[in-house]
Amino acid sequence: MNKTIKIIKAIRKINPDAEVHIIGEDIDTCTINWMNTSSISKEDIKVKMQEVQAEYDALEYSRNREKEYPKIEDQLDDIYHNGLDAWKATIKVTKDKYPKP
Repeated sequence: MNKTIKIIKAIRKINPDAEVHIIGEDIDTCTINWMNTSSISKEDIKVKMQEVQAEYDALEYSRNREKEYPKIEDQLDDIYHNGLDAWKATIKVTKDKYPKP
């Protein structure tokens, strides 16, 4: 995940209405311009960034599955021609490869 995006996501988790402009990618050295928004300390942002990263990491299995699943059109075609059980078997291979944590 891009560092600047992670900073913005952390800020928005603290204050969903925050309007900011960030210059730089490192939370310790970046400049945060707060627009019509109360500022949030960089320490509070750092803590929230760790939570954002943990949430992102926890969904890695989902991103991996998405890359490997057949296109939805192909899945529907599989169901039509081979039935639901065959489709489930096809999908199960990817689900087993990338299980939920």
